[in-house]
Amino acid sequence: MMIDSKNMVSITEANQNFSRVARMVDERGMAVILKNNRPCYLLMDFSNADATLDATSESLSREELMAMAKQILMEHRETFEVLAQ
Repeated sequence: MMIDSKNMVSITEANQNFSRVARMVDERGMAVILKNNRPCYLLMDFSNADATLDATSESLSREELMAMAKQILMEHRETFEVLAQ
């Protein structure tokens, strides 16, 4: 996914001025909210969510999805082990 730097906003700014961020989404289609200077959240118009998610899932191969799933499982292994008990 290509992210335009004009669509980025800090989590502090989003928290303090959500209406401004919402207007940004209305104008540009989405906003990327940064946490600790890293992309963390994607805010988009709900009516565009299905099309965006469908396009994203179609562009990933099965191998890429499996690699992502494995990475998530490894990063949160301790949590999953506790939940499994």
